[in-house]
Amino acid sequence: MNNYFELLEKIVLSVLIVCTIIAIGMEIQGMIEVYKVTLADILLLFIYIEIIGMIKEYWVSKMIRMSYPLFIAMTALARMIIMQRKDVDPSAYVYESVAILILAIAIVVLRVRHMEILNRRSKKLPDD
Repeated sequence: MNNYFELLEKIVLSVLIVCTIIAIGMEIQGMIEVYKVTLADILLLFIYIEIIGMIKEYWVSKMIRMSYPLFIAMTALARMIIMQRKDVDPSAYVYESVAILILAIAIVVLRVRHMEILNRRSKKLPDD
């Protein structure tokens, strides 16, 4: 039964990678058609790269670091800020900026928690 779930997992991951590659191709084709590359386009391509990295890491190690979805969320929020029209309420920019800051702090916390200085286990001191 476990082998069926592993096979299903590999199939779904394969579909995800194919869909992501197709989306990248469509985005590049759209940029070629209009002869214009915007910052929003570049940020979308970064989101696709993060998705590919997340799929690769899960395929290899069967684990996903929490920083991948957080980076994707930060990039998506930045893209949303860039794509907004000028008539949007300024408070929306503040809320989105604070959301990016919270995500950045979460990434820092996830990275810092493994530092040796924060290791809370008591260490035995050598006898003098």
